[in-house]
Amino acid sequence: MSRIRWVVLGVAVFVISLGAVFVASVGRGPVASHANLLGKQAPVVSLKNLVDGTPLSTAPKAGHVVVVNFWNSWCIPCRQEQPALKAFYTEHRKEADFTMIGVLRSDGQKEARAYAAAEGMNWALAADPHGDAAVAFGTTGQPETYVIGPDGVVAAWLSGPASLSDFDAMLNRAKRIN
Repeated sequence: MSRIRWVVLGVAVFVISLGAVFVASVGRGPVASHANLLGKQAPVVSLKNLVDGTPLSTAPKAGHVVVVNFWNSWCIPCRQEQPALKAFYTEHRKEADFTMIGVLRSDGQKEARAYAAAEGMNWALAADPHGDAAVAFGTTGQPETYVIGPDGVVAAWLSGPASLSDFDAMLNRAKRIN
């Protein structure tokens, strides 16, 4: 075989091997981390309130269920979810053991503040300008919702727009209510 054919064959073997490694690693990125996060301690990420800049954290308060919802203002599924999310918050906001944080993902803060004000999003809203929370939770898009139980363990997760019954089911799972 000529030298050129050996080089071409070597390059082909390398490309095929690289492709096999890529195919074998699909599913091991952020998407797979959701399943790995369920039943484990929730990531703790320090954030700033989108409205006034005060510190916020995804760390659970003692005995609280924490709902962490990743969203943005231009996302059509987020807009579809908005009425259910608002109704869910209204239903539970006065419960002493309930906390909800909306984490802004991949959006401008000015646009998000205007959208939140227009929609009456009265729960804690956090800016995540560097994507620290999104990476820690392994998000792949928005909306995504994580519900953390009073023990700090992720009890439920849902990707895509959730209904009111979805939110209630996740909350009940975190509170260990059947």
